[in-house]
Amino acid sequence: MPKKKSQFTDADDALLEELGVEVEVKKASQYTKEEERIIAGFEEVQRFFEEHGRSPQHGEGKDIFERLYAVRLDRLNELEACRELLQSIDHQGLLNAQMNGPESKPETEMDDDALLEALGVEAEAGSIEELKYVRPSKEIRAAEEAAQRERCEDFEQYKALFDQVKEDLEAGTRQMIRCDNKTDVKIGDLLVLKGQTAYIANAGEEFRDQNGKTDRRLRVIYSNATESQMLQRSFQKRLWEDDAARRIVTPSDLGPLFSDQVEEEDQASGIIYILRSKSDHSFIKEHRELIHKIGFTNGSVERRIADAENQPTYLLADVEVVKTYRLYNVNANKMENLFHKFFSPAKLTIEMLDRFGKPYQPREWFLVPLEAIDEAVERLKDGSLSEYGYDSKQAKLCLRTKVF
Repeated sequence: MPKKKSQFTDADDALLEELGVEVEVKKASQYTKEEERIIAGFEEVQRFFEEHGRSPQHGEGKDIFERLYAVRLDRLNELEACRELLQSIDHQGLLNAQMNGPESKPETEMDDDALLEALGVEAEAGSIEELKYVRPSKEIRAAEEAAQRERCEDFEQYKALFDQVKEDLEAGTRQMIRCDNKTDVKIGDLLVLKGQTAYIANAGEEFRDQNGKTDRRLRVIYSNATESQMLQRSFQKRLWEDDAARRIVTPSDLGPLFSDQVEEEDQASGIIYILRSKSDHSFIKEHRELIHKIGFTNGSVERRIADAENQPTYLLADVEVVKTYRLYNVNANKMENLFHKFFSPAKLTIEMLDRFGKPYQPREWFLVPLEAIDEAVERLKDGSLSEYGYDSKQAKLCLRTKVF
């Protein structure tokens, strides 16, 4: 490949050489933008392998991201052009695995757009052959409407954010809702487009297009370490066209979580209840004001605890209901698990005897002051709970190290 002609004269080069300055001519990329996207998508699968020690797998019980990576790896395995492209960086042997039986489509029957969608790539070329050998002539024209993705050079600044979002989705502190034709986007929004988490990192000045409509250029960072400078209207159009597109939100974005501001259309989800035990156990008596059970029910709390003195889950003693929170518009079971995980550093670890004299360890009981539980609820309401953790030594919520 011929070198790019230097913009300096021979005299300039001589002077710079005397000063000890090397003039570096930037090399053109050896890959097309489409190939770079495929490589970035494969590297994301490789990161999964490094973290989990195995290839991503299919299955309803698997994490949504793992299922996406599994589909992506299948598609890469099916296409010879992709295998050849990635062979030199496939140090884990991910592309040498056998295909998953007769349901796998042969290469000649693969739909290119379906392949690119699974890879997190927006198709513009006419066929997969163009990915490897031809730079499409319409790339320049298409860039004005929907900018091409390219490798994100400062992705390390955003990686912790994507990791936190994934953790929050699994914990339930964030949820995904369907996008529609009214979906707006702004700086700081998190969305899922073509199977990739997208973060709106920045936005340019607004302008009017040739039809007199306002628009602006967005800097969108994707979870596969790529980015695009897409027009806002084009990005919104992509969200509307993608049936699987989702907005990632905190529960507080969905409307009232609790029963103080309920509208007619809000859906009741259940009740989170906080209990204190009236047990005569010496440790429980000493710390009665701090020991609380966090539970969930779809029905009546009173019926739930009616036989408490005969149930090990209630410490074989009567209980006092100290607080209840009626939930709306959320998966209340997940919300209960969220509180259990949040307060897990203060989980009560004592051994008790059941009615038959057999030892057991109580579950769902925590050595946490009621004030801390109330604060966690308030943080959940305003969407800031994911920024906090529970410090059992200080018996209070503390700010985590800021992710972003």
